[in-house]
Amino acid sequence: MPPTATETVSVLEQQTTTLTLKAPREENKTDELQGVAYPLYYPHFDINEKCPATEPFEYVDPGSRADKAKPNLLKNATLRHLNPYLGTVVKGVQISQLSKEGLDELALYTAERKVLVFRDQDFKDIGLERQLEIARHFGPIQQHPTSGNVKGYPEFHVVYRDSKQHFWKEYFGSNRNSNISWHTDITYERQPPSTTFFWVLLALFPESIIIGQDQPEAGTGGDTLFASQVEAYNRLSPAFKKLLEGLRAVHSSYEQAEHAKARGGPLRREPIETEHPVVRVHPVTGEKALFVNQGFTTRIVGFKEEESKLLLDFLYDHLMKGADFHARATYKPGTVVVWDNRITTHSATNDVKFVNNTSRHAARLTPQAEVPIPATEP
Repeated sequence: MPPTATETVSVLEQQTTTLTLKAPREENKTDELQGVAYPLYYPHFDINEKCPATEPFEYVDPGSRADKAKPNLLKNATLRHLNPYLGTVVKGVQISQLSKEGLDELALYTAERKVLVFRDQDFKDIGLERQLEIARHFGPIQQHPTSGNVKGYPEFHVVYRDSKQHFWKEYFGSNRNSNISWHTDITYERQPPSTTFFWVLLALFPESIIIGQDQPEAGTGGDTLFASQVEAYNRLSPAFKKLLEGLRAVHSSYEQAEHAKARGGPLRREPIETEHPVVRVHPVTGEKALFVNQGFTTRIVGFKEEESKLLLDFLYDHLMKGADFHARATYKPGTVVVWDNRITTHSATNDVKFVNNTSRHAARLTPQAEVPIPATEP
């Protein structure tokens, strides 16, 4: 059930960077919530919370209905491309004001440019129900089995970091030189996500904090790296493409589940494994893209262990080193990043040095889409 009126913090109260909560909270959370700009979105973990397995559903991509000229989306837009292959900064467009036709065009443009960085958005202040309404235009929203969510709204995936490093280790691997972790979201689902929404509630630190000589790094970092799996595929030789097309790989949530258990977090449903094509086709653009990622892909079907590891390690290395088909999304208050999970992979840059009252707070809605279309039948 949604929060009651006494549990909900008004938009006005949310916009205050330092506040005294009026809503009743667990006693041990009170101190943590002081200074949180959007306490309604503070990560909620309930080890007893469960969610159903995702049921199969019919899917029609909204981009297939879109006017290719995109008059409802781009009429007043100012665009700046970050890379020839992916990534565009968009100004002059308010996502919350788009019509259904405009949202269809958003799906198409996201598929074409892979990653869109919208500035000066009111999205964080339009309320949970309106945010869900917009995201559901692109498909049913996945309920994450292990992450923090919004109490009463399990569709929201919440990212929160502060100087106490709350939930920091949720995404960190152990004994590594770098915390970069390339992945495509929840690809273990039978119908993985497509057009995904990620918005910042507070970009690193309250504006009242002054960065001085003693803390030069405060307020920097925390960007997201994106890679085009379309261009990564295009760079391969014809013979190598022929080898990959028709192969299938296993995507698993078992490691994610084990990590949740180890930290005492919730496991809302049992882990799953799903086979997907190594090369998939976008249903609207027709582009072919690699569809493997370090986060969830575990092995190539039909290959021996050494063979599978050799091939996957090559593809991961190819994706990671392809700086000329990478783009970097930066965040400011009011930024919403929209990307197509079917044809991109990404990694947070965990380079933020939190001091005093600094924090990084964001939320994600992850609509699911079609069963991946293979480039060729095996």
